[in-house]
Amino acid sequence: MKKSLLAIALTAACASSVWAQTNDTLAKIKGSGSVTLGVRESSGLGFTLGNGKYVGFHTEMGERVAADLQKQLGLTKLELKYQPVTSQNRIPLLQNGTVDLECGSTTNNAARQKDVAFAVTTYVEEVGIAVRTNSNINHIKDLNGKSVATTTGTTSVQTLRKNERAGGIDFKEVYGKDHADSFLLLESGRAEAFVMDKSIMAANIAKSKNPGDFKILDEVLSVEPIACMLRKDDPAFKKAVDDSIKRQIKDGSLAKLYDKWFMQPIPPANVNLKMPLTDSTKAAWASPNDKPMEEYAKK
Repeated sequence: MKKSLLAIALTAACASSVWAQTNDTLAKIKGSGSVTLGVRESSGLGFTLGNGKYVGFHTEMGERVAADLQKQLGLTKLELKYQPVTSQNRIPLLQNGTVDLECGSTTNNAARQKDVAFAVTTYVEEVGIAVRTNSNINHIKDLNGKSVATTTGTTSVQTLRKNERAGGIDFKEVYGKDHADSFLLLESGRAEAFVMDKSIMAANIAKSKNPGDFKILDEVLSVEPIACMLRKDDPAFKKAVDDSIKRQIKDGSLAKLYDKWFMQPIPPANVNLKMPLTDSTKAAWASPNDKPMEEYAKK
Protein backbone atom coordinates (compact mmCIF):
# COMPACT_ATOMS: atom_id res chain seq x y z
CA MET A 1 0.00 0.00 0.00
CA LYS A 2 2.84 2.36 0.92
CA LYS A 3 4.59 1.65 -2.36
CA SER A 4 1.39 2.29 -4.25
CA LEU A 5 0.84 5.63 -2.52
CA LEU A 6 4.46 6.59 -3.13
CA ALA A 7 4.12 5.74 -6.81
CA ILE A 8 1.00 7.87 -7.08
CA ALA A 9 2.72 10.76 -5.33
CA LEU A 10 5.76 10.49 -7.59
CA THR A 11 3.57 10.31 -10.68
CA ALA A 12 1.66 13.42 -9.60
CA ALA A 13 4.87 15.27 -8.81
CA CYS A 14 6.34 14.26 -12.15
CA ALA A 15 3.21 15.40 -14.01
CA SER A 16 3.31 18.70 -12.18
CA SER A 17 7.00 19.11 -13.02
CA VAL A 18 6.43 18.30 -16.68
CA TRP A 19 3.58 20.82 -16.88
CA ALA A 20 5.70 23.47 -15.17
CA GLN A 21 8.49 22.88 -17.68
CA THR A 22 6.33 22.85 -20.78
CA ASN A 23 3.76 25.37 -19.56
CA ASP A 24 1.10 23.41 -21.44
CA THR A 25 -2.20 24.63 -20.02
CA LEU A 26 -4.28 22.53 -22.42
CA ALA A 27 -2.50 19.39 -21.14
CA LYS A 28 -3.05 20.55 -17.56
CA ILE A 29 -6.78 21.06 -18.19
CA LYS A 30 -7.17 17.73 -19.97
CA GLY A 31 -5.25 15.86 -17.30
CA SER A 32 -7.16 17.36 -14.39
CA GLY A 33 -10.55 17.54 -16.08
CA SER A 34 -10.96 21.07 -14.76
CA VAL A 35 -10.19 24.66 -15.64
CA THR A 36 -9.89 27.53 -13.17
CA LEU A 37 -11.12 31.01 -14.04
CA GLY A 38 -9.70 33.99 -12.18
CA VAL A 39 -12.74 36.13 -11.36
CA ARG A 40 -13.35 39.44 -9.63
CA GLU A 41 -15.68 40.23 -6.76
CA SER A 42 -16.36 43.90 -7.49
CA SER A 43 -15.38 44.72 -11.06
CA GLY A 44 -17.52 46.20 -13.79
CA LEU A 45 -16.76 43.21 -16.01
CA GLY A 46 -17.27 40.57 -13.34
CA PHE A 47 -18.54 40.48 -9.77
CA THR A 48 -20.02 38.21 -7.13
CA LEU A 49 -23.62 37.83 -6.00
CA GLY A 50 -22.39 35.97 -2.93
CA ASN A 51 -22.45 32.27 -2.04
CA GLY A 52 -19.82 31.47 -4.66
CA LYS A 53 -21.87 32.88 -7.54
CA TYR A 54 -19.80 34.92 -10.01
CA VAL A 55 -21.39 36.80 -12.89
CA GLY A 56 -20.71 39.57 -15.38
CA PHE A 57 -19.63 40.18 -18.96
CA HIS A 58 -16.08 38.85 -18.68
CA THR A 59 -17.04 36.03 -16.31
CA GLU A 60 -19.70 34.69 -18.67
CA MET A 61 -17.40 35.14 -21.67
CA GLY A 62 -14.77 33.09 -19.82
CA GLU A 63 -17.35 30.35 -19.21
CA ARG A 64 -18.01 30.23 -22.96
CA VAL A 65 -14.27 29.97 -23.62
CA ALA A 66 -14.18 27.02 -21.20
CA ALA A 67 -17.03 25.34 -23.10
CA ASP A 68 -15.07 25.71 -26.35
CA LEU A 69 -11.95 24.27 -24.66
CA GLN A 70 -14.00 21.27 -23.55
CA LYS A 71 -15.04 20.62 -27.15
CA GLN A 72 -11.50 21.07 -28.46
CA LEU A 73 -10.08 18.64 -25.90
CA GLY A 74 -12.84 16.09 -26.48
CA LEU A 75 -13.84 16.01 -22.82
CA THR A 76 -17.29 14.67 -21.92
CA LYS A 77 -17.14 16.77 -18.76
CA LEU A 78 -15.09 19.78 -17.68
CA GLU A 79 -15.26 21.07 -14.13
CA LEU A 80 -15.33 24.85 -14.00
CA LYS A 81 -13.66 26.35 -10.94
CA TYR A 82 -13.74 29.98 -9.84
CA GLN A 83 -10.82 31.60 -8.04
CA PRO A 84 -11.41 35.17 -6.78
CA VAL A 85 -8.42 37.39 -7.55
CA THR A 86 -7.48 40.94 -6.64
CA SER A 87 -5.41 43.60 -8.36
CA GLN A 88 -2.46 42.59 -6.18
CA ASN A 89 -2.52 38.78 -6.55
CA ARG A 90 -3.95 38.20 -10.05
CA ILE A 91 -0.56 37.84 -11.78
CA PRO A 92 1.12 35.63 -9.12
CA LEU A 93 -1.91 33.29 -8.99
CA LEU A 94 -1.78 32.97 -12.77
CA GLN A 95 1.96 32.36 -12.85
CA ASN A 96 1.93 29.67 -10.15
CA GLY A 97 -0.83 27.67 -11.85
CA THR A 98 -3.64 28.42 -9.39
CA VAL A 99 -5.56 30.22 -12.15
CA ASP A 100 -5.62 29.15 -15.80
CA LEU A 101 -7.43 32.11 -17.34
CA GLU A 102 -7.95 35.44 -15.59
CA CYS A 103 -11.11 37.14 -16.83
CA GLY A 104 -11.34 40.19 -14.62
CA SER A 105 -10.69 43.76 -15.67
CA THR A 106 -6.96 43.80 -16.37
CA THR A 107 -5.37 46.41 -18.60
CA ASN A 108 -3.04 44.99 -21.22
CA ASN A 109 0.13 47.07 -20.93
CA ALA A 110 3.78 46.63 -21.88
CA ALA A 111 4.95 46.13 -18.28
CA ARG A 112 2.50 43.28 -17.65
CA GLN A 113 3.35 41.66 -20.98
CA LYS A 114 6.79 40.93 -19.53
CA ASP A 115 5.14 38.61 -16.98
CA VAL A 116 1.97 37.31 -18.66
CA ALA A 117 0.27 36.99 -22.03
CA PHE A 118 -3.05 38.50 -23.02
CA ALA A 119 -5.89 37.21 -25.14
CA VAL A 120 -7.31 39.53 -27.79
CA THR A 121 -8.89 42.70 -26.41
CA THR A 122 -12.54 42.31 -25.48
CA TYR A 123 -13.26 45.68 -23.90
CA VAL A 124 -11.66 49.09 -24.33
CA GLU A 125 -11.96 50.94 -21.05
CA GLU A 126 -12.08 54.63 -20.24
CA VAL A 127 -10.53 55.65 -16.93
CA GLY A 128 -12.44 58.41 -15.19
CA ILE A 129 -13.48 60.01 -11.92
CA ALA A 130 -16.55 59.32 -9.76
CA VAL A 131 -17.75 61.82 -7.18
CA ARG A 132 -20.84 62.57 -5.13
CA THR A 133 -23.57 64.27 -7.12
CA ASN A 134 -23.87 67.08 -4.55
CA SER A 135 -20.13 67.79 -4.54
CA ASN A 136 -18.70 70.79 -6.32
CA ILE A 137 -16.31 68.59 -8.25
CA ASN A 138 -16.98 68.82 -11.98
CA HIS A 139 -13.50 68.80 -13.49
CA ILE A 140 -10.04 67.41 -12.74
CA LYS A 141 -8.89 70.80 -11.44
CA ASP A 142 -11.55 70.63 -8.73
CA LEU A 143 -9.65 67.75 -7.10
CA ASN A 144 -7.04 70.16 -5.72
CA GLY A 145 -6.74 69.61 -1.97
CA LYS A 146 -9.11 66.65 -2.04
CA SER A 147 -8.72 62.98 -1.04
CA VAL A 148 -8.82 60.65 -4.04
CA ALA A 149 -9.44 56.91 -3.68
CA THR A 150 -8.20 54.12 -5.90
CA THR A 151 -7.45 50.42 -5.59
CA THR A 152 -4.10 49.05 -4.47
CA GLY A 153 -2.25 47.40 -7.36
CA THR A 154 -3.86 49.50 -10.09
CA THR A 155 -2.40 52.35 -12.14
CA SER A 156 -5.33 54.76 -11.99
CA VAL A 157 -3.84 57.43 -9.72
CA GLN A 158 -0.60 57.43 -11.73
CA THR A 159 -2.77 57.92 -14.80
CA LEU A 160 -4.45 60.88 -13.12
CA ARG A 161 -1.11 62.43 -12.11
CA LYS A 162 0.23 62.10 -15.67
CA ASN A 163 -2.82 63.74 -17.20
CA GLU A 164 -1.90 67.16 -18.59
CA ARG A 165 -5.06 68.68 -17.11
CA ALA A 166 -3.88 67.61 -13.64
CA GLY A 167 -0.84 69.93 -13.73
CA GLY A 168 -0.39 71.80 -10.46
CA ILE A 169 -3.11 69.82 -8.69
CA ASP A 170 -2.26 68.53 -5.21
CA PHE A 171 -4.43 65.75 -3.81
CA LYS A 172 -4.12 63.02 -1.19
CA GLU A 173 -4.20 59.38 -2.26
CA VAL A 174 -6.18 56.84 -0.22
CA TYR A 175 -6.26 53.17 -1.13
CA GLY A 176 -8.88 50.43 -0.95
CA LYS A 177 -7.90 46.77 -0.89
CA ASP A 178 -10.31 46.07 -3.76
CA HIS A 179 -12.74 48.04 -5.92
CA ALA A 180 -15.65 47.66 -3.50
CA ASP A 181 -13.46 48.93 -0.66
CA SER A 182 -12.31 51.89 -2.78
CA PHE A 183 -15.91 52.81 -3.61
CA LEU A 184 -16.77 52.53 0.09
CA LEU A 185 -14.13 55.21 0.77
CA LEU A 186 -16.12 57.55 -1.51
CA GLU A 187 -19.50 56.38 -0.23
CA SER A 188 -18.51 56.88 3.43
CA GLY A 189 -16.97 60.29 2.83
CA ARG A 190 -13.40 59.22 3.57
CA ALA A 191 -12.55 60.17 -0.02
CA GLU A 192 -14.06 62.88 -2.19
CA ALA A 193 -13.39 61.15 -5.50
CA PHE A 194 -12.74 57.66 -6.85
CA VAL A 195 -10.44 57.22 -9.86
CA MET A 196 -10.88 53.96 -11.75
CA ASP A 197 -12.21 52.30 -14.91
CA LYS A 198 -15.61 53.76 -15.73
CA SER A 199 -17.22 50.31 -15.98
CA ILE A 200 -16.01 49.42 -12.49
CA MET A 201 -17.29 52.69 -11.05
CA ALA A 202 -20.63 52.33 -12.84
CA ALA A 203 -21.11 48.80 -11.47
CA ASN A 204 -20.30 49.86 -7.91
CA ILE A 205 -22.62 52.86 -8.17
CA ALA A 206 -25.38 50.59 -9.50
CA LYS A 207 -24.97 48.27 -6.51
CA SER A 208 -24.95 51.10 -3.94
CA LYS A 209 -27.88 51.96 -1.65
CA ASN A 210 -28.50 55.26 -3.44
CA PRO A 211 -27.10 55.25 -7.00
CA GLY A 212 -28.39 58.78 -7.61
CA ASP A 213 -25.96 60.10 -5.01
CA PHE A 214 -23.02 59.58 -7.37
CA LYS A 215 -21.91 60.66 -10.84
CA ILE A 216 -19.04 59.94 -13.20
CA LEU A 217 -17.38 63.01 -14.67
CA ASP A 218 -17.25 63.35 -18.46
CA GLU A 219 -13.48 63.79 -18.57
CA VAL A 220 -11.53 60.73 -19.74
CA LEU A 221 -8.08 60.21 -18.22
CA SER A 222 -6.95 57.40 -20.50
CA VAL A 223 -8.16 54.71 -22.89
CA GLU A 224 -7.03 51.18 -22.03
CA PRO A 225 -7.48 47.77 -23.69
CA ILE A 226 -8.87 45.16 -21.29
CA ALA A 227 -8.28 41.46 -21.94
CA CYS A 228 -8.14 38.07 -20.27
CA MET A 229 -4.70 37.11 -18.95
CA LEU A 230 -2.96 33.78 -19.45
CA ARG A 231 0.49 32.42 -18.84
CA LYS A 232 3.36 33.43 -21.11
CA ASP A 233 4.95 31.13 -23.65
CA ASP A 234 1.91 28.90 -24.14
CA PRO A 235 0.94 29.55 -27.79
CA ALA A 236 -1.44 26.59 -28.08
CA PHE A 237 -3.56 27.75 -25.14
CA LYS A 238 -3.49 31.36 -26.31
CA LYS A 239 -4.68 30.30 -29.76
CA ALA A 240 -7.50 28.25 -28.25
CA VAL A 241 -8.65 31.18 -26.09
CA ASP A 242 -8.30 33.70 -28.92
CA ASP A 243 -10.19 31.42 -31.33
CA SER A 244 -13.08 31.13 -28.88
CA ILE A 245 -13.29 34.90 -28.38
CA LYS A 246 -13.08 35.54 -32.13
CA ARG A 247 -15.88 33.01 -32.63
CA GLN A 248 -18.00 34.85 -30.07
CA ILE A 249 -17.36 38.12 -31.87
CA LYS A 250 -18.08 36.69 -35.32
CA ASP A 251 -21.35 34.95 -34.43
CA GLY A 252 -22.66 37.98 -32.55
CA SER A 253 -22.89 36.23 -29.18
CA LEU A 254 -20.35 38.56 -27.55
CA ALA A 255 -22.40 41.60 -28.60
CA LYS A 256 -25.52 40.00 -27.10
CA LEU A 257 -23.57 39.29 -23.93
CA TYR A 258 -22.43 42.92 -23.78
CA ASP A 259 -26.02 44.10 -24.18
CA LYS A 260 -27.09 41.80 -21.33
CA TRP A 261 -24.59 43.22 -18.86
CA PHE A 262 -24.35 46.87 -19.89
CA MET A 263 -27.68 47.81 -21.50
CA GLN A 264 -30.17 45.75 -19.49
CA PRO A 265 -31.02 45.66 -15.75
CA ILE A 266 -28.40 43.59 -13.90
CA PRO A 267 -28.42 41.90 -10.50
CA PRO A 268 -28.50 42.35 -7.60
CA ALA A 269 -30.34 45.69 -7.73
CA ASN A 270 -31.54 45.34 -11.36
CA VAL A 271 -29.99 48.70 -12.29
CA ASN A 272 -29.28 49.44 -15.96
CA LEU A 273 -25.71 50.76 -16.41
CA LYS A 274 -26.70 52.26 -19.80
CA MET A 275 -23.20 51.97 -21.25
CA PRO A 276 -23.47 51.41 -25.02
CA LEU A 277 -20.55 49.94 -26.92
CA THR A 278 -17.88 52.56 -27.55
CA ASP A 279 -16.29 53.06 -30.95
CA SER A 280 -12.97 51.89 -29.49
CA THR A 281 -14.44 48.56 -28.37
CA LYS A 282 -16.19 48.11 -31.72
CA ALA A 283 -12.85 48.69 -33.47
CA ALA A 284 -11.11 46.14 -31.23
CA TRP A 285 -13.75 43.55 -32.14
CA ALA A 286 -13.53 44.40 -35.85
CA SER A 287 -9.77 43.73 -35.87
CA PRO A 288 -8.98 41.40 -32.93
CA ASN A 289 -5.52 42.05 -31.50
CA ASP A 290 -3.52 41.93 -28.27
CA LYS A 291 -1.84 45.33 -28.53
CA PRO A 292 -0.90 46.95 -25.18
CA MET A 293 -2.26 50.33 -24.08
CA GLU A 294 0.94 52.03 -25.17
CA GLU A 295 -0.10 51.34 -28.77
CA TYR A 296 -3.40 53.11 -28.10
CA ALA A 297 -1.57 56.11 -26.64
CA LYS A 298 0.28 56.61 -29.93
CA LYS A 299 -2.97 57.48 -31.72
